[in-house]
Amino acid sequence: MASVQDLKRRIRSVRNTRKITRAMELVAAAKLRRAEQRITALRPYAETMNELIAGVGRAASSVRLPLLEQRENVEAVAIVPLTGDRGLAGSFNAQIIRRSLALERSLQGEGKTVRWVAVGKKGRSTLSFRRRELSGAYTGFTDQPTYKDAQAIAHRVAELFTGGEVDRVVLVYNTYVSPLTQRVTEQDVLPISPEILATDEEERADDRLRGDFIFEPEPEEILVRLLPVYLETQIYRALLESTASEQGARMTAMRNASKNAGELIESLTLSMNRARQAEITQEILEVVAGAEALT
Repeated sequence: MASVQDLKRRIRSVRNTRKITRAMELVAAAKLRRAEQRITALRPYAETMNELIAGVGRAASSVRLPLLEQRENVEAVAIVPLTGDRGLAGSFNAQIIRRSLALERSLQGEGKTVRWVAVGKKGRSTLSFRRRELSGAYTGFTDQPTYKDAQAIAHRVAELFTGGEVDRVVLVYNTYVSPLTQRVTEQDVLPISPEILATDEEERADDRLRGDFIFEPEPEEILVRLLPVYLETQIYRALLESTASEQGARMTAMRNASKNAGELIESLTLSMNRARQAEITQEILEVVAGAEALT
């Protein structure tokens, strides 16, 4: 059995650890609230972007743009896993890596080549450790991504796609559901689906962009400018979802860690009291034995 002093040191150490986990939980909760606000603020912009592209797409007579090119023979696929720069977030990073590697095995089983573009230090380090060649790596912003970060990622994947190095680009990230639930999502971002250029008849009747418009420049030229922005918006939304998921997972993990630390302190305190009682009992027995020896 450990001594009373050893148990006291362990209790003190666990209490200090609990202070840290509680502080990390509060920080994660504050960051989560900000991330939720940013997601809410982005939704109207994303919806308006979709409406604008649909309206311009209907006005364009013929659309043959590189980002819309649907290739018959998909030989190479780029996987873009969105992980965090830090750990201590439960299974947040691990489930992204597992899904990405499972996707890689599936694609390779179909005879396709896989390219990697890592986002987040955890993803980059894991892929480098597994000797995967990276076509791009972006780190240092996952706690608070900006639109500029999404632009950099979008520019790289668009470059790979239009250059013919890959025929498809897939994002793998955590969609935020709640602090307790994050859903792993696979989203094809390239080629951009031609479905965004058209809506059904009922939507067209109520579309705010419907009517007689004069486009300047021509609709085709406007689409050339809008589609890269659409790609950036999709990646930016995924980054915000991933950030909210990371903070939610970290808040939950730190809350559980604090709870476990409290339970461990109670257990150690009980063991310390038993050890102290045993020492007192032993001392009493020694005193009694010494007194009997003197009589």
